[in-house]
Amino acid sequence: MAMWIQAQQLQGDALHQMQALYGQHFPIEVRHYLAQWIESQLWDSVELDNPAEETKAKRLLDNLVAELQKKAQVQGGEDGFLLKIKLGHYASQLKSTYDRCPLELVRCIKHILQSEQRLVQEATNVKTSPPDGGQAMDTLSQRHQQINQAFEELRLATQETENELRKLQQSQEYFIIQYQENMRIQAQLSSLSSLPPTERTQRETTLQSKRATVEAWLAREASTLQKYRLDLAEQHQKTLGLLRKQQTVILDEELIQWKRRQQLAGNGGPNEGGLDVLQSWCEKLADLIWQNRQQIRRCEHLTQQLPLPGPMVELLSKLNADITDIISALVTSTFIIEKQPPQVLKTQTKFAATVRLLVGGKLNVHMNPPQVKAVIVSEQQAKALLKNESTHSESSGEILNNNCVMEYHQATGTLSAHFRNMSLKRIKRSDRRGAESVTEEKFTVLFESQFSIGGNELVFHVKTLSLPVVVIVHGSQDNNATATVLWDNAFAEPGRVPFIVPEKVLWPQLCEALDMKYKAEMHSGRGLSDDNLVFLAQKAFSGSSNNSEDYRNMTISWAQFNRESLPGRNFTFWQWFDGVVELMKKHLKPHWNDGAILGFVNKQQAQDMLMSKPNGTFLLRFSDSEIGGITIAWVAENPNKSGERLVWNLLPYTTKDFSIRSLADRISDLNHLLYLYPDRPKDEVFAKYYTPPLSKAVDGYVKPQIKQVFWVSLLSLLHSGMLSIHEDALTLFSTGRLRCCPVRADGMLDPDGDFDLEDTMDVARHVEELLRRPMANQWNSQQS
Repeated sequence: MAMWIQAQQLQGDALHQMQALYGQHFPIEVRHYLAQWIESQLWDSVELDNPAEETKAKRLLDNLVAELQKKAQVQGGEDGFLLKIKLGHYASQLKSTYDRCPLELVRCIKHILQSEQRLVQEATNVKTSPPDGGQAMDTLSQRHQQINQAFEELRLATQETENELRKLQQSQEYFIIQYQENMRIQAQLSSLSSLPPTERTQRETTLQSKRATVEAWLAREASTLQKYRLDLAEQHQKTLGLLRKQQTVILDEELIQWKRRQQLAGNGGPNEGGLDVLQSWCEKLADLIWQNRQQIRRCEHLTQQLPLPGPMVELLSKLNADITDIISALVTSTFIIEKQPPQVLKTQTKFAATVRLLVGGKLNVHMNPPQVKAVIVSEQQAKALLKNESTHSESSGEILNNNCVMEYHQATGTLSAHFRNMSLKRIKRSDRRGAESVTEEKFTVLFESQFSIGGNELVFHVKTLSLPVVVIVHGSQDNNATATVLWDNAFAEPGRVPFIVPEKVLWPQLCEALDMKYKAEMHSGRGLSDDNLVFLAQKAFSGSSNNSEDYRNMTISWAQFNRESLPGRNFTFWQWFDGVVELMKKHLKPHWNDGAILGFVNKQQAQDMLMSKPNGTFLLRFSDSEIGGITIAWVAENPNKSGERLVWNLLPYTTKDFSIRSLADRISDLNHLLYLYPDRPKDEVFAKYYTPPLSKAVDGYVKPQIKQVFWVSLLSLLHSGMLSIHEDALTLFSTGRLRCCPVRADGMLDPDGDFDLEDTMDVARHVEELLRRPMANQWNSQQS
């Protein structure tokens, strides 16, 4: 209810905007009397483009109607009687309006609540700004205020030309009346020949005098009318200049910024925000442009009605062409993709998209709703489209369910087409350049439509291209396709030729993109620290410097990012990073957000960090050698040399391992792990994630439980004397008669924990190798 209380405090234009949100589609009385209930419902949890959500929307509608009826029943007294009838009527009205389309009710209320919140925030920003201007206003609010001031200037200019046009029309009408009077006098003079000479002379003198007076007035008035026309044309030229300037701000700045935010959102950036404000600006523009166009057309009509010498015909023709160009640019630029198709698009998989015409409602396009068609085109075809070199039917594949009629939502005033069940049936690939792989090839979904405005006065064929799409046929291609999309989203420049991106970028630019992606996947404000980014720079450039400044001016190429393998590895920099992201996203997100995982630490750094800590201190770091692997490094006593300590690294865990047993449970199982680096008891960090102990069986069966077991290396057992080998060891191993024992929780061998080694021949070969090498080398090999 807090929002409604604040909304009622709005004043001036903001109050009018708030009141305009309500009407027959949703009465303001319903908002007032059910304010608390409305604001407590989870409207945002309903996906408007998902037909399966209709049941949830229907439940909200039924609850709303029930609340209204309940509110009506409790009204009493003389004043309450009328309110009771009114609320009951609204309950019936909403039921009949939205019963067949409950999702529209949700759309309506979401729009109202979002608009109220925006208006309240804008009003709050204005109020909190110091009146003396000592403190700068919020940049966004300041920009919006400038745009609104420009609209007010345009409104006044348009009103002024309208007033002047009416004066011109009245003056011209009077001129025509006087002109007809002059023609009547001329006719009377012509008819005087039939009169007697005396009478004829007398009347002729009077009529000629009158004619001279009228003609003199007509001559003066014709000059005045021409000046009025020229002045009005000049005013229209100034207004058109203001309209162009305002349209440039809205389309080339605000809308382009929204599209850029939409593109960065594909990399995990902040949501691009709603289109309500942009739509309101575009609708105001459309309204003002159309008013001025109609004024210019009326001027043309007046000129045709009363031709006068001068340049007016050419001048008005140019004004008409200019204003038509302005409205054409507005209409074609505001046909946009509100919800982008997925940028990694798998064939034979359903996908969705939403296209919106921001000025559709204002220009009454919804009176004859147009159809929108979607086709997939290649990068070369997209280039040809922008140069108007492409034929209408070109495509690079077949999309099923690719036609959709635009729907008008009265509550929000939006005209949009919701493609809910598209599917890419097949794709036609072009010849690739050089080392380019299929996951580097970019396509785009072209949406196009045709409609008219002003009673078929103007016909528009509009087109818009989606963000670049990489088509894959198998899930194994997703990793590399995502790299192509991330690079494009991060480094594309506005107005580029499709879909050109730089081959090299500065390292800090890539860091920003990686940090954005990582934070989004972790759903956390904890992104990549400077130390993390230094680690990544060392990996990308094979560098050894720990100073971030040393990498600030370095550039990284696309090939280094995801075409060339890292030195000594069979995977690229991106494939390693994406493996980390996938592992964290699926299994370790809470631990990252808790700060329990350092992650971006190499083996040497881990050793340096742990050697100064007590035995049992451990840390978690990402594997250098395995994609999507994380290992535990810990410090412990050297079992062979008293007083010496070593840092050990477990074989990396992967998604497969955590699908069997969680990281927290594995750490709980390993009793030699005591403190999470630097000095936090492990139970303090991980206990809340431990799986609760299994309850005792009640049906006679005991449930199995998986536990992490740490096996002492056979080589270290041999070296420490804890295990002896018979001279016929190889024979014993091959027959399975020789066994080794697991380690108990207290670190001692557990004689009852008999363990059959699965790969006996492998172990035999290790023993054979052990017997042939010096002991010192065998032990050292275990510390790498």
